[in-house]
Amino acid sequence: MPIVSASTGLHETLALLTSQLHPDANHKEDLVFLRGVFSEKSIGYLMKIHEKLKQYEKYSPTPVLHSASCLAEDLAEELQNGPLEDDERELLLLLSTPHLKAVLSAHDIVAQKNFDPVLPPLPDDLDDDLEEESVKIVRLVKNKEPLGATIRRDEATGALIVARIMKGGAADRSGLVHVGDELREVNGNLITHKRPDEISQILSQSQGSITLKIIPVVAEDDKLKESKVFLRALFDYTPFEDRATPCQEAGLPFKRGDILQVVSQEDATWWQAKRVGDCNLRAALIPSTQFQERRLRYRMKIASLPATVSPKTYDRTEREDCDSKGALNGKDVVSPKSKAAPAFCGHPFSWDFYSASLRRSFRLIKDRQSSPAEAHTQQANHTEFLIYEEVTQYLPHPGERPRLIVLIGSLGARITELKQRVIAENPRRYGLAVPHTTRARKSHEREGVEYHFITRAAFETNIQNGKFIEYGEYKENLYGTSLESIHRVLNQNKVCLVDVQPEALKTLRTVDFKPLVIFVKPRIYDGQRKHFGSSSSLSTGISEEDLQGMKQSAEKMDKNYGHWVDYVLIKEDLVSALTELQAVLERVQMEPQWVPLCWVRR
Repeated sequence: MPIVSASTGLHETLALLTSQLHPDANHKEDLVFLRGVFSEKSIGYLMKIHEKLKQYEKYSPTPVLHSASCLAEDLAEELQNGPLEDDERELLLLLSTPHLKAVLSAHDIVAQKNFDPVLPPLPDDLDDDLEEESVKIVRLVKNKEPLGATIRRDEATGALIVARIMKGGAADRSGLVHVGDELREVNGNLITHKRPDEISQILSQSQGSITLKIIPVVAEDDKLKESKVFLRALFDYTPFEDRATPCQEAGLPFKRGDILQVVSQEDATWWQAKRVGDCNLRAALIPSTQFQERRLRYRMKIASLPATVSPKTYDRTEREDCDSKGALNGKDVVSPKSKAAPAFCGHPFSWDFYSASLRRSFRLIKDRQSSPAEAHTQQANHTEFLIYEEVTQYLPHPGERPRLIVLIGSLGARITELKQRVIAENPRRYGLAVPHTTRARKSHEREGVEYHFITRAAFETNIQNGKFIEYGEYKENLYGTSLESIHRVLNQNKVCLVDVQPEALKTLRTVDFKPLVIFVKPRIYDGQRKHFGSSSSLSTGISEEDLQGMKQSAEKMDKNYGHWVDYVLIKEDLVSALTELQAVLERVQMEPQWVPLCWVRR
């Protein structure tokens, strides 16, 4: 690589760098891409412009005069008053071109430092009823984004009041419009008696900028600091399908598992939030926990009514419960005067449950029925709505126990072999929770390696004491995975991998384990048979009936337990799945991950 001195130009450095890009077999595509980017003429031009600007900046240039446009006009007028030589005629032609006039105008703006926007003059013919009121004229430059504000009509006075300012929107960035301001005019049009759709039409037809006449709020409340609440969405939300939203265009669509930063909870019904990772700085509306739970309970109530109740009656009732007219971008909900409910934070469950399968190589059966107390607890949990879970980023500190890795899989995933391969490749870093069994030990087996061998009486005692996360019976022998065996691996500072039935997540999702849940499911192609590659133990063909069963199993597991899943691994063959799983395990130990807030704040 040639040595680059301080005097070497930026575009020259870029050319030297381009000449040193020699694609090899491993990074051929990336280096070819970089060479193409660096070789673009536009990039070279930008580098040269940058160097010229840096040179002028170093010499601190000052304008010779502040009105080059006036000088050019005077010169052109002087030339037109007399006979012209060829050079003079050419100069006059140049001074008359629009491009040169634009350059000279830009020069004057920079020289005069005339960068501030020009506000429109205050109208002389103010309304009589405004004589004793402060009037604020606000001009906002209009682009493709909405203004980011909603209004409501005051029930007592009938005035149009700014009800909400969307964080990061145009109105918020201007700092000129505040909640509580009364809106009187839009682009010179009196709007006090207009409907919301008429206001929207005025805004949509506005070009260039929008001028608002506002009566500022008399006593402006102290500005609340931007919230730093982060939520994991536990359901899908589409604003354009929500008839209760105050403004569908201002709603934030999200999928289950998305991380949302709530920037404002001032409104108890509609919170303002951003999706983490989005480049859009403007906040949008999401239903609050309180509001979403209220309408879900209402839907459950409607669903339990006799079939004679019309769905249209429900739709109308829900809209009447939520809607109120008036908006800059649509309509707005008049929020009830009640505090917003705290964000849902998943908490540990402590009841026993029974697995239909402990290890994928066995077919275990349930051996007892749930107790009345368990049935009551499960019924209570059924009414706990999945809305949001408050989360924060977490990375284990040096010396702290590693997080538990929990693998769940649908039919055909074969996650046991995946787990065993990870442990076999790095036994010092990863460990296996050794299961318990009541069967007799075989000659080649070692106590505490393949199994913990205990008596049936001891096993049943452990069941009664709640020491197993799951257990079952196979050929009159009991098998189970204990909490103690998991703790034993973690206390050795090893990452413990367990593959369990998803019901076990109710016990494992606690602050003690802080588990990362990975859902493994086979890749399934619709309408065709799929044969797994030779690198997988699934080397035989799969029938269409089996494929449908695998697909239904994955869909059912995703529906019932997907809200607890941190990562979905699509398994096509063992080799690629193993590589992907190892990459995920590396990230968990090296990069912060989103976990329930209650796991960190105790």
